[in-house]
Amino acid sequence: MKVTVCELPNEPGALAEQWGNLADHTRSVKSDLVLLPEMPFHPWPAASDRVDHERWRQTVEAHRRWIERLPQLGAAVVMGTRPVNRRGVPHNEGFVWTPDDGVIPAHTKYYLPDEAGFWEASWYRRGKGAFKPLACGGIVCGFLICTELWFTRHARDYGRQGAHILICPRVTPASSTDKWIAGGRTAAVVSGAFCLSSNLNGPNIPGSDFGGTGWIIEPEEGAVLGTTSAEKPFLTMDIDPRWAEAAKSTYPRYVAD
Repeated sequence: MKVTVCELPNEPGALAEQWGNLADHTRSVKSDLVLLPEMPFHPWPAASDRVDHERWRQTVEAHRRWIERLPQLGAAVVMGTRPVNRRGVPHNEGFVWTPDDGVIPAHTKYYLPDEAGFWEASWYRRGKGAFKPLACGGIVCGFLICTELWFTRHARDYGRQGAHILICPRVTPASSTDKWIAGGRTAAVVSGAFCLSSNLNGPNIPGSDFGGTGWIIEPEEGAVLGTTSAEKPFLTMDIDPRWAEAAKSTYPRYVAD
């Protein structure tokens, strides 16, 4: 499977320009799977601790409009997260998009931080805590949305259920990039699955820019196969699910709970 991770700007004008570049890239390399950052299609609402219901409505609407443009990427599968209202309750929902089925809800973010720049528990509610793998064209994937990456028992569970890829859309600051890469490496080792992540870049609150640095991490030793940067915001690699299947029979994956 040819997979693409990316970093995208959190400013509408810059996003519109970079989107065209991303579409050119994914079409030229013939990406099978494209991973987008966490809620990428509107300025990050949870930067403020003042919940604004009109801004949330605008964020939901912006994502609805942008998701209609996903066919422009030319991929068989696109994954990311979007803001939604379920029975009047706001959530951050992981989704899978395919040309045939459109948007399929896949996972609702459960672990929500609440601190400067990331007031998520104030803006939306957690999901039900279901971490269920999903199959995409014979590849088994599991969502770990941003903060969920740190709750490694779910990575372990996904691995035990045969996951080939951990899907980690995120919104994280530049100041903690090294820590987040360490978390991605740990999740890959714990699960025996590839770990893919895409992130926003550019300004958030004063003194705390988004960190970019999407990654592709291999499933056996947790080695970083590649990362994105401001200069190279898109990364595409061929990954072999057989590598993830073989990794599950080796240490520490085989050790009984």
